[in-house]
Amino acid sequence: MTAIDEGLLSPVTVGHDDVAADRAVLDALVTAEAALARAWAAVGTAPAAAADEISRALGWQGPGRLAQGHSVDVTALAAASVSGGNPVIPLVARLKERVPEAARAWVHRGATSQDILDTAIMLLARAVVDTVKASLAEVDAALVVFARAHRDEVGAARTLTQHAVPTTIGARAATWLHGIRRAVQRLQTVQTPAQLGGAGGTLAAFVQIAGDSGADAAAALPAAFAREAGLDVPAAPWHVTRWPVTELGDALVQAIDAVGKMATDVATLGRTEIGELTESRGGGSSAMPQKQNPVASVLIRSAALRAPQLAATLHLASALAADERPDGAWHAEWPTLRDLLRLAAGATAHAAALVGGLQVHPDAVSRNLGLTRGLIVSERLSLVLAPRIGKDAVARLVAEAAAGADLAVLVAALPEASDLDVHRLLDPAQYTGLAGRLVDAVGDPSPEESQ
Repeated sequence: MTAIDEGLLSPVTVGHDDVAADRAVLDALVTAEAALARAWAAVGTAPAAAADEISRALGWQGPGRLAQGHSVDVTALAAASVSGGNPVIPLVARLKERVPEAARAWVHRGATSQDILDTAIMLLARAVVDTVKASLAEVDAALVVFARAHRDEVGAARTLTQHAVPTTIGARAATWLHGIRRAVQRLQTVQTPAQLGGAGGTLAAFVQIAGDSGADAAAALPAAFAREAGLDVPAAPWHVTRWPVTELGDALVQAIDAVGKMATDVATLGRTEIGELTESRGGGSSAMPQKQNPVASVLIRSAALRAPQLAATLHLASALAADERPDGAWHAEWPTLRDLLRLAAGATAHAAALVGGLQVHPDAVSRNLGLTRGLIVSERLSLVLAPRIGKDAVARLVAEAAAGADLAVLVAALPEASDLDVHRLLDPAQYTGLAGRLVDAVGDPSPEESQ
């Protein structure tokens, strides 16, 4: 692969850059051109022989698969694209050179550059969405196992960085899992339609080219094009109504958000002074050999911090898609969406590896749970004791315990609490609410969520 960079400054995407590399974009562009010729034949306008010759010359592999063996030089094409502002213009000239003269007229017939480029981007996006869903299915399966294994392991829930009430390790994992599954549901709704509108979105050239069959053939062409490309059939040209791009971007960001939340918790709970969770394969430090850095979490978080701004750029470009061909807004989408595709593929793959090897350290969980000397159940104390001694008295009791007094002794000394089992009242394991049920409700991933 010819590349400007190899990922030295974006380790989260290393191994996943190819999904939207220039070579993949080029292959997708060629695929779109071949699909258009085949669509013309499918609606009965182009000779079938011409479509077949173009398919062979361009390395057609079938619907949903990228063309191979067309021998277009990506570096030279990139240089040639500057003068016209997009790579399709010089690409068409190169493709026509590879097609027999009798079929050459059906290369790029009636299309505009945006038809081909938008369709190519959707081809890449469709493949990446499938990859991301597969990674999230791995995360889902591993989290179900993890949550069940730690269903009743009591730890401290933290709000605004401080110990709040008891929870369980399993319940925390179940919360992550709900975010993962919601992201998958969002990805399931993503549409990747082909784009075909011609110069101004009216398909006028296609009507003219179709001759006697005119409007009917032109009306059937977008669906035929989509089928040949292996994409969704567009309801209408979306050349300046950019919902396929923004909805795709939002779904990718939601997936990155979901794994980012998980990575944030793992990194936080893996701090030396907390030590409740660790990754199975921590990374070392160049200067401090005692460190085991939470590298997977760090990489995932780096993606989660970058992704929202990329989606914002897509929305801004959509809002500023002027006239019937945007003057720069369309162009701003290309590298932005490329980055999002790579980040989503990389972050979710790292998340699958992270969860698969996530380790819990029960001694640290128990130690941290006891740091407030029973005050982690102060909410329960208020609910139980306030009706007996009043809220103000409970507040004074809790404040006294926070100052160093033994909470169990203070509660046991209350005449109003003589009938209570103080040990049970102060046991964090007795105040986890529906944590166990929340884990049980997670169950196995549904077939739709696993696809």
